[in-house]
Amino acid sequence: MTLTPTVLREYDNRAPTATETATFGLGCFWGPDARFGAIEGVIRTRAGYAGGTKPDPSYRTLGDHTEVVQVDYDPETVSFQKLLTVAFEEHSPRNQTEKRQYQNIVFTESETQREAVGTFLDTSNYRADELGTRFESLETFHIAEPYHQKFNLSDKHWITGPFEKAGYAEADIRESPAAAKLNAHVAGHDVSVPFLSDRGPLASRSE
Repeated sequence: MTLTPTVLREYDNRAPTATETATFGLGCFWGPDARFGAIEGVIRTRAGYAGGTKPDPSYRTLGDHTEVVQVDYDPETVSFQKLLTVAFEEHSPRNQTEKRQYQNIVFTESETQREAVGTFLDTSNYRADELGTRFESLETFHIAEPYHQKFNLSDKHWITGPFEKAGYAEADIRESPAAAKLNAHVAGHDVSVPFLSDRGPLASRSE
C-alpha cells in the first residue's frame, strides 16, 4: 500500500478514543518511544520530562526531571501490566543510573495502576527491595521539544512528506497513531498495520 495523506488521515481517524495513559522513564526516550509504538493497542506515544520540580524544563535546562516516554493505550487491547512487562524488558531494573536525566522510573496515575505494579512484582522474579527502578506517582508531564518527537522519522522524507501534504503540524505528527507505528517500524520493530506490507517495508516508497 502506498503511504499517502489519505492513508494517514484514515488510519488516524479510526484510532480508538477511549484510551488510558502510562508514563515510563527508561533512559534516553528515543528508544522506548519506538519500542512502545510497536505494541498492539498502543495508540500514541510522546517524549517528555517528568518527576522533577522545575516548572518549565527543556532538554538544555532539565533541572531535576527525567526523560520519559508517555503512551496512550487502548485498555481493551493491551493492559497496563503488559506495558510494565515491556518496560522491565527495556532496562536493567536492579540497577539505577546516577544521572537524574536517564533514571528508571515507573510513574503511576491511578490506584488501578499502583495495584497493577504490586501484582506485577508479586508474579515476577523481582523483589521490591532489590530494585533500583523507582515507582512514583505522576505529578506533571512536560512535552519535550518537537525535534525529540518520533526521532526515527526525522530524516525519512518518504514518511514525513505525506504527513506534510496532509496538513499535519509538528504537534499533529507527535500525536498521530500512524506516526507512532511508522516510528517503531523504521527503528526495526515488528509492526502490523494496514499501511505496512507483510515483509515489513512499505510497498511503495519514494525517498
